[in-house]
Amino acid sequence: MIHRAEILMKLPSLNEVIYANRQSKYLAASMKNKLEAEISWYLLKLRPIKNPVKIHCTWVEKTAKRDADNIIAGGKKYILDALVSTGVLPDDSQKWVKGFTDIIQKGEDWKIILEIEELEEEVES
Repeated sequence: MIHRAEILMKLPSLNEVIYANRQSKYLAASMKNKLEAEISWYLLKLRPIKNPVKIHCTWVEKTAKRDADNIIAGGKKYILDALVSTGVLPDDSQKWVKGFTDIIQKGEDWKIILEIEELEEEVES
């Protein structure tokens, strides 16, 4: 089964995350909490997942200015944390998340198309 959501926002790049962490741990924590709450709104329609998953992300970028690694590494952490905090995933450990695919494409605005592929295998103890 595939669970799908669109996150209609531009997530910070890895460089922006690193910069916030260097400025202040309070700034970084505040940024994380704000982003996780915003992402959670887009995940509310998803039901809790009972099996391990593979996560497929299509990163739609309005411009081609950001490097691929900055786009993916910066945003994925916030998405996974929001999936756990909303109860969609019980955990983001290797027991539950078995892999990722990422595609970057140009579009009219920033968004992330999130597809969560629920696998048939059982969670390892």
